[in-house]
Amino acid sequence: MSAPTTSIDPRFSEPSAAATSWEAARDVLERTELAWLTTVRADGRPHVTPLVAVWLEDALHFCTGEGEQKELNLRHHRQVALTVGCNTWDRGLDVVVEGEAERVTDPERLGRLAEAWATKWDGRWRFEVREGGFHDEVGGQALVFAVAPRKVLAFAKGDAFSQTTHRF
Repeated sequence: MSAPTTSIDPRFSEPSAAATSWEAARDVLERTELAWLTTVRADGRPHVTPLVAVWLEDALHFCTGEGEQKELNLRHHRQVALTVGCNTWDRGLDVVVEGEAERVTDPERLGRLAEAWATKWDGRWRFEVREGGFHDEVGGQALVFAVAPRKVLAFAKGDAFSQTTHRF
């Protein structure tokens, strides 16, 4: 992934604020346990749902069962937003990744992702790779998607509130 073009939006930032670095925003993406996925239904209505996500190989990854609302939405609209951060107004860093959800089916990449899921959550999310997706111990299949960022918004809170945009 090439380095993004970074800019701070003075309309939504305090005069003393500095732009949030891509490294700081990426660190939040790497550490996050829960993301909020926004998709668009076929009729144009939004759908938002929490899910676990993994940052790996310059993309944020999530999985969903076939026929779940988010998967149905992705059949019509691949543009998504994934929001991570903390639920406070006066501290922390919130990050929004905008991009296109692309299905991951390559067995080697799925293997790396399955390992990342298991490692990140101390073995509580274990998947076997087969048939172009993840399978859990009860036989459920999950489709895996990658969102390579096109634009990332970083909202710094605390001493100096700011809004930074990273474009790829």
